[in-house]
Amino acid sequence: MSDEILYEKQDRVVVVTINRPERRNAINHAVREGLHDAWRRFERDEDARVAILTGAGERAFCAGMDLVQMSQEKLGSLPRDFLPILGDNVSVTKPVIAAVNGAAYAGGWLFAQMCDLCVASENATFAITEVKVGRGMVWAPPLIHMIPQRVMLELLLTGRSISAQRAYEIGFVNQVVPPGQLMSAAMQLAREIVDGAPLTAAAAKEMVYLSTEMGRTAALRAAYHVFEPVLASEDAQEGPAAFREKRKPVWRGR
Repeated sequence: MSDEILYEKQDRVVVVTINRPERRNAINHAVREGLHDAWRRFERDEDARVAILTGAGERAFCAGMDLVQMSQEKLGSLPRDFLPILGDNVSVTKPVIAAVNGAAYAGGWLFAQMCDLCVASENATFAITEVKVGRGMVWAPPLIHMIPQRVMLELLLTGRSISAQRAYEIGFVNQVVPPGQLMSAAMQLAREIVDGAPLTAAAAKEMVYLSTEMGRTAALRAAYHVFEPVLASEDAQEGPAAFREKRKPVWRGR
């Protein structure tokens, strides 16, 4: 793991931090490679249930690509695996929460977008700025399932930034909190997820993303298929048993 990416495990919650605050956590080679490693490590760890992605410092979650490095290397068209994108070229079956502090621009918006949930501090700002530097937002199509079409077009065509409150109003952000409460709010959300059954959480995530690509009938059929092994699991018996015995369930993930 590079110094630009910090990986910390707190009980069953992993915190992944982009650690380039002096460059507003801009994405360079070390950040890309470090994130690839972090997501592989998280997915392999059977004891880790939820991950939180955040940025070091208060100025930026991630300001996008390091444009100085891009200019020096004269980067043009990028390979499909250039950026580690959850749900595209990186497979993570467990929930991931973005904890956004400061600016989330371009690739930073992408990193917030690819997470399953997003908690933002009141000082967070969001923008898709590629139009201002002649680049492309080839990762943006899934956004159409998250925010209204005209809002999406406004963001893509102008590159203007929006506040955390506006991001919440359009449905991109789940929760807005004071800056000093960002990580505690993200951790509380993560622990609520950890309290639930892991197989159910993984299946729910898979069902939601499958449903965005299907019509109603196909999505319903897919949901039955996705949840079949969950309903046949030991955990499916443990939940009702714990309720009957008035105790906290002990999830086995099997």
